[in-house]
Amino acid sequence: MQIDTGTFLIPIDILAVVLMVYLLVRIPLRSWIPRVAAALVLGALLGLLVSWLVSDVWNVFGLPLTLVTRLWFSAAIAALSLVIVNLWGTNWWRKTIALVSIPVILVSTAAAINVDFGEYRNLQDALGISPYGPMDVSRLSGRAGTTDPAIGRTWQAPPGMPTRGTVGTVTIPGTTSGFAARAALVYLPPAALGPNPPVLPVLVMFAGQPGSPAAVFTAGRLASTMNAYAASHNGLAPIVVAPDQLGRANQNPMCVDSPLGNSETYLARDVPKWIRSHLRVSDDPRYWAVGGFSQGGTCSIQLGAGHPEVFRSILDISGEAEPTIGSTTVARAFGGSTAAYDAVKPVNVLAARAPYADTVAIFGVGALDAKYQKNQRLVRAAADRSGMVTKLIEAPNSAHDWTTVRYVIAEALPELAARLGLE
Repeated sequence: MQIDTGTFLIPIDILAVVLMVYLLVRIPLRSWIPRVAAALVLGALLGLLVSWLVSDVWNVFGLPLTLVTRLWFSAAIAALSLVIVNLWGTNWWRKTIALVSIPVILVSTAAAINVDFGEYRNLQDALGISPYGPMDVSRLSGRAGTTDPAIGRTWQAPPGMPTRGTVGTVTIPGTTSGFAARAALVYLPPAALGPNPPVLPVLVMFAGQPGSPAAVFTAGRLASTMNAYAASHNGLAPIVVAPDQLGRANQNPMCVDSPLGNSETYLARDVPKWIRSHLRVSDDPRYWAVGGFSQGGTCSIQLGAGHPEVFRSILDISGEAEPTIGSTTVARAFGGSTAAYDAVKPVNVLAARAPYADTVAIFGVGALDAKYQKNQRLVRAAADRSGMVTKLIEAPNSAHDWTTVRYVIAEALPELAARLGLE
Protein backbone atom coordinates (compact mmCIF):
# COMPACT_ATOMS: atom_id res chain seq x y z
CA MET A 1 0.00 0.00 0.00
CA GLN A 2 1.37 3.40 -1.00
CA ILE A 3 1.54 5.80 1.96
CA ASP A 4 2.88 8.84 0.12
CA THR A 5 0.01 9.46 -2.31
CA GLY A 6 -3.36 11.18 -2.06
CA THR A 7 -5.13 7.83 -2.16
CA PHE A 8 -3.88 7.18 1.38
CA LEU A 9 -3.27 10.72 2.67
CA ILE A 10 -6.60 12.35 1.82
CA PRO A 11 -8.89 9.77 3.53
CA ILE A 12 -6.77 9.62 6.70
CA ASP A 13 -6.61 13.43 6.90
CA ILE A 14 -10.36 13.76 6.35
CA LEU A 15 -11.01 11.19 9.08
CA ALA A 16 -8.70 13.08 11.45
CA VAL A 17 -10.48 16.37 10.75
CA VAL A 18 -13.94 14.83 11.29
CA LEU A 19 -12.84 13.33 14.62
CA MET A 20 -11.29 16.62 15.75
CA VAL A 21 -14.46 18.56 14.88
CA TYR A 22 -16.49 16.11 16.94
CA LEU A 23 -14.14 16.49 19.91
CA LEU A 24 -14.19 20.28 19.59
CA VAL A 25 -17.96 20.63 19.91
CA ARG A 26 -19.76 19.91 23.16
CA ILE A 27 -22.81 21.28 24.93
CA PRO A 28 -22.77 23.54 26.93
CA LEU A 29 -20.30 25.55 24.88
CA ARG A 30 -19.80 28.36 27.42
CA SER A 31 -17.83 26.24 29.89
CA TRP A 32 -16.34 23.98 27.22
CA ILE A 33 -14.73 26.53 24.89
CA PRO A 34 -12.15 27.89 27.40
CA ARG A 35 -10.96 24.36 28.23
CA VAL A 36 -10.62 23.42 24.56
CA ALA A 37 -8.92 26.68 23.63
CA ALA A 38 -6.41 26.33 26.47
CA ALA A 39 -5.65 22.73 25.49
CA LEU A 40 -5.10 23.62 21.85
CA VAL A 41 -2.90 26.64 22.53
CA LEU A 42 -0.81 24.94 25.20
CA GLY A 43 -0.48 21.80 23.07
CA ALA A 44 0.67 23.76 20.02
CA LEU A 45 3.17 25.76 22.07
CA LEU A 46 4.49 22.56 23.67
CA GLY A 47 4.90 21.02 20.21
CA LEU A 48 6.85 24.03 18.95
CA LEU A 49 9.03 23.99 22.08
CA VAL A 50 9.82 20.27 21.80
CA SER A 51 10.61 20.52 18.08
CA TRP A 52 12.89 23.49 18.78
CA LEU A 53 14.73 21.62 21.55
CA VAL A 54 15.07 18.42 19.50
CA SER A 55 16.16 20.19 16.34
CA ASP A 56 17.98 23.36 17.32
CA VAL A 57 19.26 22.76 20.86
CA TRP A 58 19.97 19.03 21.16
CA ASN A 59 20.34 18.42 17.39
CA VAL A 60 19.03 14.87 17.84
CA PHE A 61 18.84 14.13 14.12
CA GLY A 62 21.99 15.97 13.08
CA LEU A 63 19.98 18.29 10.85
CA PRO A 64 17.32 21.00 11.32
CA LEU A 65 13.66 20.05 11.10
CA THR A 66 11.74 21.81 8.36
CA LEU A 67 8.94 24.28 9.10
CA VAL A 68 6.43 21.81 7.65
CA THR A 69 7.54 19.06 10.04
CA ARG A 70 7.51 21.43 13.03
CA LEU A 71 3.98 22.60 12.24
CA TRP A 72 2.65 19.06 11.75
CA PHE A 73 4.26 17.93 15.01
CA SER A 74 2.80 20.93 16.87
CA ALA A 75 -0.62 20.29 15.37
CA ALA A 76 -0.40 16.67 16.51
CA ILE A 77 0.44 17.67 20.09
CA ALA A 78 -2.43 20.16 20.07
CA ALA A 79 -4.79 17.44 18.78
CA LEU A 80 -3.60 15.00 21.46
CA SER A 81 -4.19 17.71 24.07
CA LEU A 82 -7.76 17.97 22.80
CA VAL A 83 -8.08 14.20 23.19
CA ILE A 84 -6.92 14.42 26.81
CA VAL A 85 -9.48 17.13 27.62
CA ASN A 86 -12.21 14.85 26.24
CA LEU A 87 -11.24 12.02 28.59
CA TRP A 88 -12.36 13.87 31.75
CA GLY A 89 -15.93 14.65 32.71
CA THR A 90 -17.44 13.24 29.50
CA ASN A 91 -19.64 10.27 28.67
CA TRP A 92 -18.29 6.89 27.61
CA TRP A 93 -19.07 7.50 23.95
CA ARG A 94 -17.02 10.71 23.78
CA LYS A 95 -14.19 9.00 25.63
CA THR A 96 -14.27 6.15 23.08
CA ILE A 97 -14.14 8.59 20.15
CA ALA A 98 -11.23 10.38 21.83
CA LEU A 99 -9.26 7.16 22.23
CA VAL A 100 -9.98 6.09 18.64
CA SER A 101 -8.66 9.49 17.52
CA ILE A 102 -5.17 8.85 18.92
CA PRO A 103 -3.93 6.36 16.28
CA VAL A 104 -5.61 8.41 13.52
CA ILE A 105 -3.74 11.54 14.66
CA LEU A 106 -0.44 9.68 14.87
CA VAL A 107 -0.81 8.03 11.45
CA SER A 108 -1.93 11.26 9.76
CA THR A 109 1.00 13.18 11.25
CA ALA A 110 3.58 10.51 10.48
CA ALA A 111 2.34 10.25 6.89
CA ALA A 112 2.54 14.01 6.39
CA ILE A 113 6.06 14.21 7.83
CA ASN A 114 7.08 11.29 5.64
CA VAL A 115 5.91 13.21 2.56
CA ASP A 116 7.94 16.20 3.76
CA PHE A 117 11.07 14.02 3.97
CA GLY A 118 10.12 12.05 0.84
CA GLU A 119 11.50 8.79 2.25
CA TYR A 120 9.02 5.91 2.47
CA ARG A 121 6.79 4.83 -0.41
CA ASN A 122 4.95 2.09 1.48
CA LEU A 123 4.85 0.18 4.75
CA GLN A 124 7.49 -2.23 3.49
CA ASP A 125 9.96 0.66 3.15
CA ALA A 126 8.97 2.08 6.53
CA LEU A 127 9.63 -1.28 8.19
CA GLY A 128 13.04 -1.54 6.54
CA ILE A 129 12.10 -4.56 4.42
CA SER A 130 14.01 -4.51 1.15
CA PRO A 131 11.88 -5.36 -1.89
CA TYR A 132 14.92 -6.62 -3.79
CA GLY A 133 15.92 -10.27 -3.96
CA PRO A 134 19.38 -11.78 -4.54
CA MET A 135 21.04 -11.25 -7.90
CA ASP A 136 22.47 -14.36 -9.51
CA VAL A 137 26.15 -13.40 -9.56
CA SER A 138 27.04 -16.44 -11.67
CA ARG A 139 25.04 -14.97 -14.55
CA LEU A 140 26.69 -11.56 -14.48
CA SER A 141 28.67 -10.51 -17.51
CA GLY A 142 32.09 -10.58 -15.90
CA ARG A 143 35.18 -8.59 -15.94
CA ALA A 144 36.15 -5.00 -16.57
CA GLY A 145 37.27 -3.89 -19.99
CA THR A 146 37.76 -0.86 -22.20
CA THR A 147 34.83 1.48 -22.74
CA ASP A 148 34.10 2.75 -26.22
CA PRO A 149 34.33 6.55 -25.76
CA ALA A 150 31.72 6.96 -28.52
CA ILE A 151 29.32 4.35 -27.11
CA GLY A 152 26.54 6.90 -26.68
CA ARG A 153 26.56 7.55 -30.44
CA THR A 154 27.42 4.11 -31.78
CA TRP A 155 25.55 1.64 -29.58
CA GLN A 156 22.50 -0.02 -31.06
CA ALA A 157 20.09 -1.96 -28.89
CA PRO A 158 20.13 -5.64 -29.91
CA PRO A 159 16.93 -7.65 -30.50
CA GLY A 160 15.62 -9.21 -27.33
CA MET A 161 17.11 -6.62 -24.98
CA PRO A 162 14.84 -5.93 -21.96
CA THR A 163 13.13 -2.55 -21.80
CA ARG A 164 13.89 -2.01 -18.10
CA GLY A 165 16.84 -2.62 -15.85
CA THR A 166 16.92 -4.85 -12.80
CA VAL A 167 17.98 -4.45 -9.16
CA GLY A 168 19.25 -7.20 -6.88
CA THR A 169 21.32 -7.76 -3.76
CA VAL A 170 24.88 -9.08 -3.78
CA THR A 171 27.52 -9.83 -1.17
CA ILE A 172 30.73 -7.82 -1.46
CA PRO A 173 33.20 -9.26 1.04
CA GLY A 174 35.71 -7.14 2.93
CA THR A 175 38.60 -9.31 1.77
CA THR A 176 41.33 -6.72 2.33
CA SER A 177 39.63 -4.44 4.84
CA GLY A 178 37.91 -6.95 7.09
CA PHE A 179 34.94 -4.57 7.12
CA ALA A 180 31.68 -6.30 8.06
CA ALA A 181 29.32 -4.86 5.45
CA ARG A 182 25.68 -5.63 4.87
CA ALA A 183 24.48 -6.76 1.45
CA ALA A 184 25.00 -4.33 -1.42
CA LEU A 185 22.59 -3.65 -4.27
CA VAL A 186 23.32 -3.57 -7.99
CA TYR A 187 21.32 -1.96 -10.77
CA LEU A 188 21.93 -3.31 -14.26
CA PRO A 189 20.49 -1.19 -17.11
CA PRO A 190 18.78 -2.84 -20.09
CA ALA A 191 21.99 -2.76 -22.18
CA ALA A 192 23.75 -4.86 -19.53
CA LEU A 193 21.03 -7.51 -19.70
CA GLY A 194 21.00 -8.15 -23.42
CA PRO A 195 23.27 -10.40 -25.46
CA ASN A 196 26.91 -9.27 -25.76
CA PRO A 197 26.55 -6.37 -23.30
CA PRO A 198 28.86 -3.39 -23.77
CA VAL A 199 31.44 -2.17 -21.26
CA LEU A 200 29.56 0.42 -19.22
CA PRO A 201 30.46 3.17 -16.75
CA VAL A 202 29.70 2.65 -13.08
CA LEU A 203 28.17 4.84 -10.37
CA VAL A 204 28.87 3.84 -6.75
CA MET A 205 26.10 5.38 -4.64
CA PHE A 206 25.61 5.70 -0.86
CA ALA A 207 22.53 6.37 1.25
CA GLY A 208 22.79 8.44 4.43
CA GLN A 209 23.02 7.47 8.09
CA PRO A 210 21.00 5.97 9.64
CA GLY A 211 20.02 3.94 6.64
CA SER A 212 20.70 0.99 4.39
CA PRO A 213 21.97 0.53 0.82
CA ALA A 214 18.41 -0.20 -0.33
CA ALA A 215 17.37 3.40 0.44
CA VAL A 216 19.20 4.51 -2.70
CA PHE A 217 16.55 2.65 -4.69
CA THR A 218 13.51 2.84 -2.39
CA ALA A 219 13.66 6.45 -1.13
CA GLY A 220 15.96 7.64 -3.93
CA ARG A 221 14.01 5.76 -6.64
CA LEU A 222 17.25 5.56 -8.58
CA ALA A 223 16.23 2.58 -10.71
CA SER A 224 13.26 4.54 -12.07
CA THR A 225 15.49 7.47 -12.91
CA MET A 226 18.02 5.23 -14.65
CA ASN A 227 15.30 3.33 -16.52
CA ALA A 228 13.87 6.61 -17.80
CA TYR A 229 17.32 7.65 -19.01
CA ALA A 230 17.93 4.25 -20.62
CA ALA A 231 14.58 4.39 -22.41
CA SER A 232 15.79 7.39 -24.41
CA HIS A 233 19.37 6.15 -24.88
CA ASN A 234 18.97 2.72 -26.48
CA GLY A 235 19.08 0.96 -23.12
CA LEU A 236 22.30 2.63 -21.99
CA ALA A 237 22.75 3.90 -18.43
CA PRO A 238 25.46 3.56 -15.80
CA ILE A 239 25.64 0.38 -13.79
CA VAL A 240 24.85 1.42 -10.21
CA VAL A 241 26.34 -0.26 -7.15
CA ALA A 242 25.07 0.70 -3.68
CA PRO A 243 27.47 -0.78 -1.12
CA ASP A 244 27.18 -0.55 2.65
CA GLN A 245 29.47 2.15 4.04
CA LEU A 246 28.07 1.86 7.58
CA GLY A 247 28.05 -1.78 8.70
CA ARG A 248 24.86 -1.22 10.68
CA ALA A 249 22.06 1.29 10.25
CA ASN A 250 22.85 3.19 13.45
CA GLN A 251 26.64 3.32 13.25
CA ASN A 252 28.93 5.62 11.31
CA PRO A 253 32.56 4.62 10.66
CA MET A 254 32.82 7.86 8.63
CA CYS A 255 34.34 6.25 5.52
CA VAL A 256 37.81 6.23 7.08
CA ASP A 257 40.00 3.45 8.46
CA SER A 258 39.78 3.57 12.24
CA PRO A 259 38.94 1.48 15.31
CA LEU A 260 35.31 1.85 14.15
CA GLY A 261 36.08 -0.23 11.04
CA ASN A 262 38.18 -0.03 7.90
CA SER A 263 35.41 1.54 5.86
CA GLU A 264 37.70 3.49 3.53
CA THR A 265 39.71 0.44 2.47
CA TYR A 266 36.49 -1.49 1.95
CA LEU A 267 35.02 1.20 -0.30
CA ALA A 268 38.21 2.17 -2.15
CA ARG A 269 39.66 -1.33 -2.63
CA ASP A 270 37.31 -4.22 -1.86
CA VAL A 271 34.24 -2.78 -3.57
CA PRO A 272 36.00 -1.66 -6.80
CA LYS A 273 37.82 -5.02 -6.98
CA TRP A 274 34.52 -6.90 -6.71
CA ILE A 275 32.87 -4.66 -9.30
CA ARG A 276 35.70 -5.13 -11.80
CA SER A 277 35.73 -8.89 -11.36
CA HIS A 278 31.96 -9.40 -11.60
CA LEU A 279 30.51 -6.64 -13.78
CA ARG A 280 31.08 -5.54 -17.37
CA VAL A 281 32.41 -2.10 -16.43
CA SER A 282 35.22 0.14 -17.55
CA ASP A 283 38.68 -0.33 -16.03
CA ASP A 284 39.38 3.39 -16.56
CA PRO A 285 38.66 5.70 -13.57
CA ARG A 286 37.45 8.30 -16.09
CA TYR A 287 34.27 6.22 -16.29
CA TRP A 288 33.79 5.72 -12.54
CA ALA A 289 31.61 8.02 -10.43
CA VAL A 290 30.86 8.07 -6.71
CA GLY A 291 27.89 9.77 -5.08
CA GLY A 292 25.71 9.87 -2.02
CA PHE A 293 23.28 11.71 0.22
CA SER A 294 24.04 13.35 3.58
CA GLN A 295 26.64 11.13 5.31
CA GLY A 296 26.84 9.29 2.00
CA GLY A 297 27.54 12.61 0.29
CA THR A 298 30.37 13.28 2.71
CA CYS A 299 31.68 9.81 1.92
CA SER A 300 31.54 10.52 -1.81
CA ILE A 301 33.70 13.66 -1.62
CA GLN A 302 36.11 11.89 0.74
CA LEU A 303 36.56 8.98 -1.67
CA GLY A 304 36.57 11.10 -4.81
CA ALA A 305 39.15 13.49 -3.38
CA GLY A 306 41.25 10.80 -1.72
CA HIS A 307 41.16 8.20 -4.50
CA PRO A 308 41.24 9.80 -7.96
CA GLU A 309 42.84 6.57 -9.14
CA VAL A 310 39.40 4.99 -8.63
CA PHE A 311 36.84 7.78 -9.10
CA ARG A 312 36.97 10.78 -11.43
CA SER A 313 33.39 12.02 -11.00
CA ILE A 314 31.68 12.95 -7.72
CA LEU A 315 28.03 13.59 -6.84
CA ASP A 316 27.84 15.01 -3.32
CA ILE A 317 24.22 15.63 -2.29
CA SER A 318 23.77 17.51 0.99
CA GLY A 319 27.04 16.23 2.38
CA GLU A 320 28.67 17.43 5.58
CA ALA A 321 31.71 19.67 5.65
CA GLU A 322 33.60 16.90 7.42
CA PRO A 323 32.94 13.36 8.67
CA THR A 324 31.70 13.37 12.23
CA ILE A 325 30.04 11.36 14.98
CA GLY A 326 29.78 14.34 17.28
CA SER A 327 31.91 15.36 20.23
CA THR A 328 33.58 11.93 20.52
CA THR A 329 34.86 11.85 16.91
CA VAL A 330 38.54 12.50 17.64
CA ALA A 331 38.69 10.24 20.68
CA ARG A 332 36.88 7.24 19.21
CA ALA A 333 38.15 7.24 15.64
CA PHE A 334 41.51 9.03 15.69
CA GLY A 335 43.11 8.04 18.98
CA GLY A 336 42.72 11.56 20.34
CA SER A 337 44.78 13.07 17.52
CA THR A 338 43.29 16.28 16.15
CA ALA A 339 45.94 16.31 13.43
CA ALA A 340 44.88 12.85 12.25
CA TYR A 341 41.27 14.00 12.12
CA ASP A 342 42.15 17.20 10.25
CA ALA A 343 44.00 15.13 7.65
CA VAL A 344 40.80 13.34 6.52
CA LYS A 345 38.59 16.41 6.26
CA PRO A 346 37.61 16.91 2.60
CA VAL A 347 38.86 20.50 2.38
CA ASN A 348 42.29 19.40 3.59
CA VAL A 349 42.40 16.29 1.38
CA LEU A 350 41.53 18.45 -1.63
CA ALA A 351 44.32 20.90 -0.80
CA ALA A 352 46.86 18.15 -0.18
CA ARG A 353 46.07 16.18 -3.37
CA ALA A 354 45.72 19.17 -5.71
CA PRO A 355 45.83 19.66 -8.59
CA TYR A 356 43.15 17.35 -9.95
CA ALA A 357 43.60 17.33 -13.71
CA ASP A 358 40.50 15.35 -14.66
CA THR A 359 37.89 15.24 -11.90
CA VAL A 360 34.36 16.66 -11.94
CA ALA A 361 32.42 17.31 -8.72
CA ILE A 362 28.68 18.03 -8.77
CA PHE A 363 27.22 19.29 -5.50
CA GLY A 364 23.51 19.33 -4.67
CA VAL A 365 21.46 20.74 -1.81
CA GLY A 366 17.89 21.76 -0.95
CA ALA A 367 17.07 25.46 -1.28
CA LEU A 368 15.56 25.39 2.24
CA ASP A 369 18.53 23.57 3.80
CA ALA A 370 20.57 26.49 5.19
CA LYS A 371 22.99 24.35 7.21
CA TYR A 372 23.97 22.05 4.37
CA GLN A 373 24.03 24.88 1.84
CA LYS A 374 26.86 26.33 3.91
CA ASN A 375 28.64 22.96 3.95
CA GLN A 376 28.28 22.46 0.21
CA ARG A 377 29.55 25.93 -0.67
CA LEU A 378 32.55 25.47 1.63
CA VAL A 379 33.56 22.13 0.12
CA ARG A 380 32.79 23.25 -3.42
CA ALA A 381 35.10 26.25 -2.98
CA ALA A 382 37.87 23.88 -1.86
CA ALA A 383 37.20 21.65 -4.87
CA ASP A 384 37.41 24.69 -7.15
CA ARG A 385 40.74 25.66 -5.66
CA SER A 386 42.02 22.10 -6.14
CA GLY A 387 41.44 22.22 -9.89
CA MET A 388 38.25 20.18 -10.06
CA VAL A 389 35.46 21.25 -12.40
CA THR A 390 32.43 21.86 -10.16
CA LYS A 391 28.73 22.61 -10.31
CA LEU A 392 26.09 23.31 -7.64
CA ILE A 393 22.45 22.23 -8.08
CA GLU A 394 19.77 23.62 -5.74
CA ALA A 395 16.50 21.72 -5.37
CA PRO A 396 13.65 24.24 -5.05
CA ASN A 397 11.26 24.09 -2.07
CA SER A 398 13.00 21.16 -0.38
CA ALA A 399 15.45 20.71 2.47
CA HIS A 400 17.58 17.86 3.82
CA ASP A 401 15.42 15.11 2.42
CA TRP A 402 14.99 12.55 -0.33
CA THR A 403 12.96 14.98 -2.41
CA THR A 404 16.21 16.90 -2.81
CA VAL A 405 18.08 13.71 -3.69
CA ARG A 406 15.67 12.76 -6.45
CA TYR A 407 15.69 16.27 -7.91
CA VAL A 408 19.47 16.59 -7.89
CA ILE A 409 20.04 13.17 -9.44
CA ALA A 410 17.55 13.89 -12.22
CA GLU A 411 19.20 17.25 -12.93
CA ALA A 412 22.75 15.92 -12.71
CA LEU A 413 22.27 12.71 -14.68
CA PRO A 414 22.52 14.10 -18.23
CA GLU A 415 25.77 15.91 -17.41
CA LEU A 416 27.11 12.96 -15.42
CA ALA A 417 26.17 10.53 -18.20
CA ALA A 418 27.93 12.71 -20.77
CA ARG A 419 30.99 12.74 -18.54
CA LEU A 420 30.77 8.94 -18.39
CA GLY A 421 30.63 8.66 -22.18
CA LEU A 422 26.93 7.88 -22.64
CA GLU A 423 25.84 11.08 -24.43
